[in-house]
Amino acid sequence: MFKKLSLFSISLLLLSGCSSSVHPTKKVKPIKSIKTVKVTKPVKPVKVPVENKSLQTKKSLKKDKHAMHVMFQTVLKKDAILVQKGATKESCAMCGMNLIKFYKTSYKAKVDGKNVQYCSLHCMADAVKHGAELENPMVVDVKSLKFIPVMEAYYVVGSSVPGTMSRVSKYAFKSLHDAKLFQRKYGGKIVDFQTAWNIAKKDFSK
Repeated sequence: MFKKLSLFSISLLLLSGCSSSVHPTKKVKPIKSIKTVKVTKPVKPVKVPVENKSLQTKKSLKKDKHAMHVMFQTVLKKDAILVQKGATKESCAMCGMNLIKFYKTSYKAKVDGKNVQYCSLHCMADAVKHGAELENPMVVDVKSLKFIPVMEAYYVVGSSVPGTMSRVSKYAFKSLHDAKLFQRKYGGKIVDFQTAWNIAKKDFSK
């Protein structure tokens, strides 16, 4: 009886072993949820060279400065009449200042057969003081921006508009009417060339 049970038990064990080998129990790990992560490439900042940056800053500052304040004497290059030749044609023959920037107070004349141009009555008087002999001196008419003989001009002296190379401003007009309109707006005294010339010479008597 014991033997039969033992054999039966052994056979059961064998059967159970076979069944376990044929159908093994597998442990399945639960799938974890996967989060979707968007990967974006970092955008590299564009580096501007230091020289270019400073150049851009200088240009903007220059532009802003020009926009804020344009001198009364200044005109566009296309409107300026320049009589000198060569690399220094835009420069005053006496002080070297830019003739376009100070065009409305500029003068021209012939000296030793050459056309010369001055930024102001002050510089023309200075040239004469240093021995220059002027032939046919002319001044810019503020209204038309064309040259007129100095003896035919009406001068507004001492207006509130800043002068060129002198504390006392001197602006010339072909028409007395234009001189009076300027005087009404900016003040000053209307005189002839000889009076304006004598006032300019006082700059050198100090």
